[in-house]
Amino acid sequence: MLGYDLPRLHAAVNDLPAALLLAAVLFDLMGWVLKRDSLIWAGIWTLWAGVIGGWAAVILGELAEDAVEHGDAAHEIMGVHEKLALITMSLFTLVLAWKLWRRFQLRPFEDRALKLLMIVGLVLLVSTGIEGGELVFDHAVGIPTAKLEAEIQNRAAGHHHEAGEADDHDAAAPGHDSTAAHVDPPGTPPHSH
Repeated sequence: MLGYDLPRLHAAVNDLPAALLLAAVLFDLMGWVLKRDSLIWAGIWTLWAGVIGGWAAVILGELAEDAVEHGDAAHEIMGVHEKLALITMSLFTLVLAWKLWRRFQLRPFEDRALKLLMIVGLVLLVSTGIEGGELVFDHAVGIPTAKLEAEIQNRAAGHHHEAGEADDHDAAAPGHDSTAAHVDPPGTPPHSH
């Protein structure tokens, strides 16, 4: 689909709903504190968009699970990520459904309870993202084994900068060319490398 496989499509879709749900919580809380209906309505609209987009990300994640190569450790984390995503989206969906059912005319107790649920949802959302990040950055889920093996060989071969070329890495990093000229920024106190 548009040059994307399922894991990449899941990765492309999941950030916007997370940002929208964060914004929904912040708008709702700011509207409550500042007594501004415009912020409360901004929270409702971003909650709508976040819930719709969040479920799209969950569905794509479910489809991507079977499309990626992974081992047992990643599979266990994937299960936690999936459960957190389902609980998170169910919670935000419940909040939205309750607000719609009550036609946004909430009693003070209901309003406070929904705000608390949204804060819990936000904590779960962050936890879901942490688990997803662990899958990608610690277990390379979504990267085909053949590409990962090629990258491992590429990294093992090392990387050297030419003299005068910008060096983004620490001097102690493996493969660092210590013969390249190093220039400190103006005003840097004397030191050794």
